[in-house]
Formats: sequence, structure tokens, C-alpha cells
Amino acid sequence: MGRKLLLEKADIPGIRSYNVYRQHGGYAAVEKALRMTPEEVVEEVKKSGLRGRGGAGFPTGMKWSFLAKPAGVPRYLVCNADESEPGTFKDRYLMEFLPHLLIEGLIAASWALGSHRTYIYIRGEYAWIVDILDQAIAEANAHGWLGKNILGSGFDCQIYVQRGAGAYICGEETALIESLEGKRGNPRIKPPFPAVKGLWDCPTVVNNVETLAAVVPILQLGGEEYAKTGIGKSTGTKLISACGNINRPGVYEIDMTISVEEFIYSDEYCGGIAGGKRLKACIPGGSSVPILPANLLLRTAKGEKRMMTYESLSDGGFQTGSMMGSGGFIVLDEDQCVVRHTLTLARFYRHESCGQCSPCREGTGWMEKILHRMEHGKGRMEDIDLLWDIQRRIEGNTICPLGDAAAWPVAAAIRHFRDEFAWHVTAPEECLRRNYGLAQYADELVSA
Repeated sequence: MGRKLLLEKADIPGIRSYNVYRQHGGYAAVEKALRMTPEEVVEEVKKSGLRGRGGAGFPTGMKWSFLAKPAGVPRYLVCNADESEPGTFKDRYLMEFLPHLLIEGLIAASWALGSHRTYIYIRGEYAWIVDILDQAIAEANAHGWLGKNILGSGFDCQIYVQRGAGAYICGEETALIESLEGKRGNPRIKPPFPAVKGLWDCPTVVNNVETLAAVVPILQLGGEEYAKTGIGKSTGTKLISACGNINRPGVYEIDMTISVEEFIYSDEYCGGIAGGKRLKACIPGGSSVPILPANLLLRTAKGEKRMMTYESLSDGGFQTGSMMGSGGFIVLDEDQCVVRHTLTLARFYRHESCGQCSPCREGTGWMEKILHRMEHGKGRMEDIDLLWDIQRRIEGNTICPLGDAAAWPVAAAIRHFRDEFAWHVTAPEECLRRNYGLAQYADELVSA
């Protein structure tokens, strides 16, 4: 059984409440942090090697050290709980079952960054979790962990929960900041970066839920000890949201020393492919990262076992690798249609584009229309190259990464499954029968 640093107490009855959490060592990390200087806390996070768990994997301690500290100007910490990446639900699990772990991490991080007003920006669909967080914050206030002069340290801090309105784009940190300020959630042009000019034009750090929760075991163990878990630059543990055609979907904490094959087939984790079917492909890091066929998922281009690490999953770049991303592990069995899945993702990104950049605003709509045509029996062979050309013109040409997130799934699907796209053109009736059943495929042809 792998080491657990975040979910170790998840199964304790009543752990959601303050009293039970405190009885099992809760808030000890805050006590330790307040005995240290803010700079010492930042240094421990640097030593830990913790990388941002929201998708990009940027070193957290380094990000914190970039925070500008002009005299007389407030600084802010914002927790990105706008978990909207399809296939990703691990932050929801943390907030729902271990809310005080997040609150503890937020207080310690706020001390390190000098944030006296800290915000949790949570996706609007997580309405019931807002109540859980509000309750946990109220309990922390009642027991002196928030408010004025925390534990006599002279440090004042309050945490506020702000609900979003259900926009995926607000998972991008500058769009989140715009929304938090009461504006439309459009990404900002960078520079300036939030560390210099963020919330209300003040220095701001934005980290996601899992990243901030990980501050607790880092302070409890010490940065160097935390870094001993994992391998290479993939230190600590990582939460994985596993779903799709597997026997045991759920949230798993891994220490990143296991292989992808072990994660999929071990009874400790996914338990193999549902129904005894064969593995076809997997999207290993949430909907925005490239899909990998089974052969490249289980082994790298060098023939080595692909490991559940940032480095191994990206080995070979997008030609033969993918990304850890947000940890949304979506498994497809042999009967799944890659074109149909790609259409589903393209529809999502077209709907969620803020429309600020022309390549994303127009290109996502074009890709959805072409994929819809192919999936419903009206595709042309030239559509494959047309799709490739459109995604190429979107990638790298937008203010925020949503354009890349829309382009990468299409590019990877064509790169690895071009024959399946061609089959949709040459044998549309067979594809419709497979995807929609004998009784419906004729209607699909008519309505396309």
C-alpha cells in the first residue's frame, strides 16, 4: 500500500468536524508555521520540491518566492477551487471530506505569504461544498485559528469563500482574479503576472486545493523528509481522479513511484479494465492533455515502463507522451470511439471559450462542426487534414491556455488514431451502428 500524506485520515469517522480533526493532530502545522518566520516556511516548501497540483506542475516554493512585497501594499493568497477540468474531481474530495486540511494549509500558506485576507474561489456547481467550507471556517474562527492575533503571534488572517458562476475559463488564474473582482472572467494578458499585479492590482499567489493542502504534511515532516517520497522531481504524493472503463473508479493517492500499468491493473487502484476488455487508450491528466494509445501509455518510446510521474508521462513530448496535468485519469476500453470522445471534448471547449481570442473563439467552433459531421456519417477525407490545420492555428496563439487545451486533444487523436478518423469517412454506417446501435443509426444519418 502506497504512502498517504493527504488522505491518511480520510476514513476516520467524523473527521470533517473540527474536534475530531484536532484530536488527530489537526492544526499542528499552523502551530509549527507560526513559530517559524515566513521566509523559513517558504524555504521548507522549496526543499519539498512540491509542484503545483492544478495542471502546470510549476515548483510551488519558487512561485511563492516571486511574490512582490512593496511596502504598504496588501498581498493576497487565492485558492483555486474552480475544479472544472473534465475527468478531474480530486479537489472536490478533499474539500468535501477533509475541509480542515485545506483550511490548515491556507492559514500556514497565508502566514508565509503575508496574506491577511485569503480567498477560496470555488466553482458554482459545488454548492453543497460551500456549506461544508463555511462550517469549517466558522469552527476555525471559533477556536482561534482565524481572526485577529492568531495564537498570540500578531498575525491576522481571515478566509472567505466566493462562488463562481460555472465558467471553466475561471480556472485560469487571471480569469479567476477578474471574476473575484466582480468582472467578466476573461484572462488577462501577461505580464504583469499576478505575483506583481494580481487581485485588485496587488501581489497575489494563486494555488489550487491539493497544492495548498500539501503544505500541511510538508510542515509536519519537514521539506527534506517530504521530498524523500516520490522520485526525481516528482516528489511527495499526487491525487489521481480515475474514471472511465475501469473496475474501481475513484480518487487515489499515489507516491509517483508506481508504473501506469500497475495503477491501471492493480487491485489497490483501478482494478483493471471493466468487463475484462482490452485497454485502448487513456487521457492521463484531464481532458486537456493528449490522449495516448495503450502501447505508448504503458511504455515510453524507449521501451521503458511509463511511470506515474511528471517526467515519465511527458517523456518524448506530445509525439509519444502526454502530461500529468490535473490528474484526471480517463481510461478507454477497446470498444470506445476516439472520434466520438474527441467530439465531446471539442464541444466542451467550444462552449467554455470566453471568446476573447479569435483563434479560440472561431477555431473551437469549426473543430466541433467538423467532428460532428464526421461522427454522424457526413465526413470527408480532407476533414482530417483540415482539423489538423485548425488545431495548429489555435495552439500558442491565444492569451490563455484554453486554446492549447482545445487543440491538444484533437491533435493527439489524429496523431495516434488517424485510421479511426478515416474509417468514419469510408465506413460511416458501420461507425453509426457501433456508436448508436442498429435502431438509431439511420436517424443519425438523416439528422446529421
